Amino acid sequence: MKHEKTPLLRNGAVQSLLASLLCILIGLAVGYVVLLAINPAGAGEAIATIVKNFMTYSKKSAQLKYLGSTLVKTAPLLMCSLSVLFAYKAGLFNIGAAGQYVVGAGASLYCALAWGMPWYVCLLAAAAAGALLGAASGLLKAYCNVNEVISCIMLNWISLYLVNLVLSRVKEAASPYTMTLDGTNPGALLPSLGLGALFNGNKYVTIAIPLSVLAAVLIWVLLEKTKLGYELKATGCNKFAARYCGMKEKKNLILTMAIAGGLAGTGAAMLFLTGFEQWQCTQSSVPAMGFNGIAAAFLGGLSPLGTILSSYFIQHITNGGAYVDKTMYSAQISDFISALIIYLCGFVLFFRSELNRRLDHREEKQAARERAASEKGGEAK
Repeated sequence: MKHEKTPLLRNGAVQSLLASLLCILIGLAVGYVVLLAINPAGAGEAIATIVKNFMTYSKKSAQLKYLGSTLVKTAPLLMCSLSVLFAYKAGLFNIGAAGQYVVGAGASLYCALAWGMPWYVCLLAAAAAGALLGAASGLLKAYCNVNEVISCIMLNWISLYLVNLVLSRVKEAASPYTMTLDGTNPGALLPSLGLGALFNGNKYVTIAIPLSVLAAVLIWVLLEKTKLGYELKATGCNKFAARYCGMKEKKNLILTMAIAGGLAGTGAAMLFLTGFEQWQCTQSSVPAMGFNGIAAAFLGGLSPLGTILSSYFIQHITNGGAYVDKTMYSAQISDFISALIIYLCGFVLFFRSELNRRLDHREEKQAARERAASEKGGEAK
C-alpha cells in the first residue's frame, strides 16, 4: 500500500517556521513605522542597524568578538525557553521560569563567592535551586489543585527579594553589585576550552553555549523518544486518563515542573558564571530573561530545536539596539521591536490554524471541482 505524501504546507515544522517568520516580519514592519514616526530621516538606517547587530562593524575581528557576546546571552535565553517549552508540552504553563532563573543565579553566585566552590558545583547548585522552586509549584498543583500560573507568579517575587537578601552578603562594599568572580574565585568561572579564541579572544565565550544546545537536543530526545516523555505529555493532556492507564499523575506533574525549573536555574548559572554580568542586589524587577523564554519557545514553534534559532534571533535584535544612533532614537527601540515580536508570538498557533483552515477550504473546492468534472464526464458517456 502506498502512503500519500503530506503536502509541504501541511507539515507542522514548515507551518511553525512560516508562522514565526510572519511574526518577525510584522514586528520589524511595525517597528519601522514607529521609527518613521519618531524621526523619518534615520528610520531605514536604524532598523537595518538593529537587524545587523555586530555586522555594523567593518573589521572581522570586531564582528567575531561581538557575535560571541550575543551568543553568551543566547545560552541562558535558550535554557529559559526550553524550561517553558518542556512544561507546556506536558500541559503546564511555566511562567515561573523567571523566578527559577533568579534562584539559579542566587545559588550559583553564593556557592561561588561565599563558599568558594568550583564551577561544576555552582552549576549543579543552580539546577537544584531552580528544580526545587519548580517542584514547589508542581506540589501545589498536584496536591492542592493550585493553578501553576498563580503559584509561579507569586514565587517569582518571593525569589527575587530572597536572592537580593542572600547575595547582599557577597556584594561589593561600594556598590550594589556582587563581587566579581575574577577577583574572588576564578575557579567558579565556566571553562572556555578554547572557544573564546574562535571569537577574537572573547573571554566570556564558554562551554555554556554548546551545553545549552546539547540541552535542547536532550529535551527533544526525552519528549519524543522516551517512555518518560510520553507519560509526562499524556499526564499533561489528561491526568485522569493517565491515572486510568496506571501512570502516577501527581508524580509526573511535580517531575515536569522540577525539570523545567532546573533548566531555567541552569540558564542563570550559564550567564553569571561567565563573569559577563554581576547581580544587582537592589533590583526591584524580575529579570526579563525568564519571560523572554516564553517568546522564544513560541517563536520556535514549541520545538526544542526551533528554540535554538528563535533564542538567538531575539537576543540578536535585542543586542542590535545598542548600535542605534542615540541622538535620534533610544537604545530601547530594539526592546520595543522584540516586545512586538514577543506579543505576536502569541498568535503563532493562530496563524497555523488559519493556514490549515485555508488549506482545508482550498482542498474542499478542489474536490468539488473534481466531482463536478467526473459527473460531467459520466453524463457525456
